[in-house]
Amino acid sequence: MAAPDLTLTASLRPAALDARRGVVRLHPEVLTALALRPGDPVRLAGRRVTAGIVAPAGPAASTVLLYADDLLLGNLGIRDGGQVTVSQAPVVPAGRVTLAGPVQVVAAVSPEMLRLALLGKVVTAGDDVSLLPQDVLPDASVRTLVEAARRSLSNTVGYAWTSTLLTVTAAEPDFGALVTMDTVVGWEHGQTTRTGGRTGAARPGGAARGPDTGPDGAADRAAGADASTDRAVGNDEPADRADDAGGIEDAPGVDELPGLRAQAEELTELLDLGFHHREVLSRLSTTVSLGVLIAGPAGSGKSALVRAVAARVGATVRPLWAPELAALTNDAAARRLRATADEVRGNAPAVLLVTDVEALAPAENPGPLSTVFRQLLAETVRAGTAVVCTTSRPEAVDPALRAPDLLSLRITVPLPDQALRREQLTVLTRQVPLAGDVRLDEVAGRTPGFVAADLAALVREAGVRAALRQKSAETPTVAMTDFTAALEVVRPTTMAGSTLELADVTLDDVGDMVEVKETLTESVLWPLTYPDTFARLGVQPPRGVLLYGPPGCGKTYLVTALAGSGRANVLSVKGAELLSKWVGESERAVRELFRRAREAAPTLVFLDEVDALAPVRGQASDGGTTDRVVAALLTEMDGVESLRNVVVVGATNRPDLVDPALLRPGRLERLVYVPPPDGAGRAEILRAAARNVPLADDVDLAALADGLDGFSAADCAALVREAALAAMRESLTASTVTAGHVESARQRVRPSLDPDQVAWLAAYAEARAAR
Repeated sequence: MAAPDLTLTASLRPAALDARRGVVRLHPEVLTALALRPGDPVRLAGRRVTAGIVAPAGPAASTVLLYADDLLLGNLGIRDGGQVTVSQAPVVPAGRVTLAGPVQVVAAVSPEMLRLALLGKVVTAGDDVSLLPQDVLPDASVRTLVEAARRSLSNTVGYAWTSTLLTVTAAEPDFGALVTMDTVVGWEHGQTTRTGGRTGAARPGGAARGPDTGPDGAADRAAGADASTDRAVGNDEPADRADDAGGIEDAPGVDELPGLRAQAEELTELLDLGFHHREVLSRLSTTVSLGVLIAGPAGSGKSALVRAVAARVGATVRPLWAPELAALTNDAAARRLRATADEVRGNAPAVLLVTDVEALAPAENPGPLSTVFRQLLAETVRAGTAVVCTTSRPEAVDPALRAPDLLSLRITVPLPDQALRREQLTVLTRQVPLAGDVRLDEVAGRTPGFVAADLAALVREAGVRAALRQKSAETPTVAMTDFTAALEVVRPTTMAGSTLELADVTLDDVGDMVEVKETLTESVLWPLTYPDTFARLGVQPPRGVLLYGPPGCGKTYLVTALAGSGRANVLSVKGAELLSKWVGESERAVRELFRRAREAAPTLVFLDEVDALAPVRGQASDGGTTDRVVAALLTEMDGVESLRNVVVVGATNRPDLVDPALLRPGRLERLVYVPPPDGAGRAEILRAAARNVPLADDVDLAALADGLDGFSAADCAALVREAALAAMRESLTASTVTAGHVESARQRVRPSLDPDQVAWLAAYAEARAAR
């Protein structure tokens, strides 16, 4: 009996976990009718024929709709609302898959990482696919490796790795091929994953079997990796290509790495001396240690720096991705390390490049593998081979690696400032046809916290926007509007964990509060926007500001407006979010917050409910947790390490509960009282809240505001919202909000301000002003 098929209507409403992963969702009854189970491949026919993975839709889904994302609809050649014929498809493991993509992605993403990104997807020749891995994999043995690949993709490709599209140029079979760990995946006219005797026979549903047959080989397979693969999954080059391994032919020149020239010269001098002038060292009866630690933000060009310098001095590079080794058992990882070290020592002059070294040698709880790594590191350096380790978290690296016979030299790659970002954009857009209205200075000013990889992703996204705009143009160009649109999508890697969604508001949108806005402009915006002016005048800018006032009076909204007014990144955290019952974890969270702030500078750090985070020391009954957090905050804000281009804004309605040491000069030195709105302020707030509400002519906001004593800004906004709901209750076809609806809302919404609290805060502000 032939398998059934159904014709459904496509709906562009993918689930969050499905976006660009080749997943379609169907009503459970449709799954039953088609004899499909969740996770089965499915044949989809629109204007084109493609395949996907089926999953059940929610209980509220329609039985006549097929839910898919824009990528899958594009592969079908249809739009939202088009017709799709759905039927079963056989499960056919892919033997080989070849892809093409942007040159920057091809250079940065290894075939092994590419295979992990495609794992569990069904691909068809001619389809577009994304680098987003499947979140739910049937084989638990590879999940750890896929998660590591996800982090590496973010580091190497930048934030836009989630939107990068690749084209399947060939597949075996050419329709509905399921990518497994045995699939040979590679770039068109480029490298592929290993085949034949290197990986062994295919094993259904698991990783490829390596040549090892003992328990160590089984451990390799359990980690989902080829036991004999010569290359780590990451931004690494193949080890068996002598030229390409070191990037001698393909490595960027130092001139193409603006901002890294000083670091390149320092590394070049060291490697040139160690590789080509050892006779001079012998005459001086001394030696040189070729162990180097390069620290810098993810995506800042650390590996590119090593490849460029190695090409300059004529050395090969043997890359090693530490997280992949850490995913193996200790015995398997140690065996891989020894084999790699022997290979590098026998191929002099050579550089062993270990990326994300903190995975192999963590600062906390280093295991046996860390000991083996240090031993091999020392042997390799003594043999005259260079070992360069990179990290984006130097504080997480075992301090023992900094011993004189190991990584004796540390090179720091800084976060680029505006002038350096301008230079990097010039290099990245050298081959891009720019329109006359493109102002790279403005783009550089609007990209605080962006590293080189982020800027490359920004240029790539702007090019995609321009291509979509000018599909039929003979001489397309990238305009300023394309960069503006790209900035809405591409976020800096350093801000990947930001918790504040920036709204399109500025201080100009904040009604009333003239004095408050003036103080915040001087204390927050000027230090972030004009640091050179403070330096020219020889003064230190204010380090922090404390906003205090009754609840609901706009403290958080003011910070949101500050974020929209200034060209700075924003890190937001509520006080209680940093507290942990585990000893040392709260202090670690504070250090991590400020480390990210320094990396993403210029940065505004917003500490909401700061009284919960930094109460007066000695009065809490929590075993000293908050006391240690206060000490960590004081150290970070006014410690030995400079807090450059970072401003801290705290908010509280109980300033008396904040530790006094946090309020002295050099810390939260400016205390700004945010009072409840008066009549004129309430009128402005009502007008702002009702900006998009169709009010009838009989609604007098000014008169309404005069009668709202005790209402906070949040209460005023709630009143407008409730008036609109009252109109909807009366009629779902209502087109205006009348005075009657407002009066009805007035009966429901009550003032939330406590007169006693407002009076106390006003007295506190007066007492502060009188000092």
